Amino acid sequence: MTDQISFSILEDIARDLSSEKVSFPTFLDITFQVRSALKNPNLTIEQLALLVGAEPLMSAKIIRMANSAALNPSGRAIADVKSAVARVGMEAVRSVSFAVAMEQLLGSKKMAPFEGLSQRLWRHAIHTAALCRVLARKLARINPDEAMFAGLVHDIGVFYLLSRAANFPELIADRAELHALLVQWHDNIGHALLAALGQPEAVLVAVQEHDVERAVSEVKTLADVLFVANKLANLESGWRDPEFGTAPDTSALAGLFDDAAIAALLAESEEELSALRSALGG
Repeated sequence: MTDQISFSILEDIARDLSSEKVSFPTFLDITFQVRSALKNPNLTIEQLALLVGAEPLMSAKIIRMANSAALNPSGRAIADVKSAVARVGMEAVRSVSFAVAMEQLLGSKKMAPFEGLSQRLWRHAIHTAALCRVLARKLARINPDEAMFAGLVHDIGVFYLLSRAANFPELIADRAELHALLVQWHDNIGHALLAALGQPEAVLVAVQEHDVERAVSEVKTLADVLFVANKLANLESGWRDPEFGTAPDTSALAGLFDDAAIAALLAESEEELSALRSALGG
C-alpha cells in the first residue's frame, strides 16, 4: 500500500513540475518573488531592497548577514535593508530567500512528524553550503556565493518531498519507505523544482549530480565543488538515517585529500559555518 502512495506522490509531483504553470508550494512564495525580480537585468538595489523589506524574516536575515564578521571586517554596523543588500550582493539575497522558505517549511506544524530528520537535513544543508564556499574560494576559483547557494539548495528535493509526504499518514508511519523515497528521488526532484524556478544551468547540473558516485581528481567546476562538499559534510552532519541503509559513501575523498587535508578543510569551514548559522539559522 505504501509503495502505491509513494508512486502517487511522485506522479503528482511530475505532473505539477511538467505543467506550463507550476503550482509552487506556499513555502516557496518569497523565493518565487525574489527569483522573478532577479530575472530583470535592470533591477536596482533600491527595488530589491523594497522587496526584501516587505518580508520581515528575510530582511532581518539579510541585515544579520551584512553585519557578520565575514562580510563586515570593518565592524561598522548596518541597520537598513538597502545598505545590507548592497553589501551582501544579489546572489546572497537569492540564497537567503531559499533559506527563509526552507526554515518556514521546517517550522510548520505539518512537518512535526519529521522533526528529527528535518533538523539533520537543515544542519547538513548549512554545512554543505559553508564547505562549498570554502572549496570555491580555495580550490575551484569560482563565485563563492553561487557555490554557497548550490550547497544550500542541493537537497531541496528532500524538503519538497517531505512537504508532500506530510499529507499521507500511511507514509509518515512507514519510515523505511519514506526514507527510500527521499534517497532515491530527491536529486531529480530537486533538479526539476529548481529548473521550474529558473535557476542557472550550472546549479541544476550540480544539484542533479551531487549524489552520483564518480571519481573526481580535481575540484574545478560547480558540480565538483558540490559533490566534494556534500561528501565532506556527510562526515560530520549527514541527514540519512543509518537504520534504513548504509551511510553515504565518502571514499571518493581519498582520491583528493589525505586525512590532514580533510581535517584542515573542515576546520577552515567552521568560520563560514558559524557565520551562516548566525545569518540563516540552524
